[in-house]
Amino acid sequence: MNTIKLCCKNKPFMIAHRGCSGLERENTAAAFVAAGNRTYFGIETDVHRTLDGKYIIIHDDDTKRVAIDKLTVEESTFDTLRGLTLLNKFSEQKDRADLVLPSLEEYIAICKKYEKKAVLELKNPFGEEDICAICRIIEEMDYLGEVIFISFCYENLVFLRKHYPKQPAQYLVSSFNDGLIDKLKAQSLDLDIHYKALSAERVALCHQNGIKVNTRGVDMTEASEMLASIGTRERVEHAHRRILRALLPLLSL
Repeated sequence: MNTIKLCCKNKPFMIAHRGCSGLERENTAAAFVAAGNRTYFGIETDVHRTLDGKYIIIHDDDTKRVAIDKLTVEESTFDTLRGLTLLNKFSEQKDRADLVLPSLEEYIAICKKYEKKAVLELKNPFGEEDICAICRIIEEMDYLGEVIFISFCYENLVFLRKHYPKQPAQYLVSSFNDGLIDKLKAQSLDLDIHYKALSAERVALCHQNGIKVNTRGVDMTEASEMLASIGTRERVEHAHRRILRALLPLLSL
């Protein structure tokens, strides 16, 4: 009921991907609590801005995959989205009150209650004022120091750095392109990259430049152990639908 087991020297810190999303509906309070009650180091999730300027937890740009009704998240109000009935893919029970889209505050409160690192993906391009508003919400909950921001949108992280120069943050990419190291160093960012784009040489190059390396997309124990051996901090997606993420201790290479 937990995760794959890795037999490697550098033991990973597991991050529950979208909560315990192999046991409960992804990105719900139920999934976050399930992760909180297990030995995960942290809980990962995704945040969007609603039409009325609030922040809601969901992965996709619309609700088609997780709810009965299809709504575009950024074109809908928070209360409308909150009122949706989410599909419960793990049982026939349809009336579970906890299967709703959480607010940002609810996600952070669960991470804080269970003392888990919050790995928060800024899903789409946000305005500078939204980045600041998200951080203020978490600051007011006295938990910003336990949050790692991640995003595919580089500009989101630029805005974050402008106002929070020391906040842990990772740039999400799928390939290791020329200029990537300079781009990361320019904003003091760490790297989150698909594991197939990694090699021992690339990991070493990042470490030489003071950049931590996270990897994602791993669904095989053998690949996980190989990545551990070259010093990555790893996010794993389990092949048996118990989806999770993992962070391995950074090696001094």
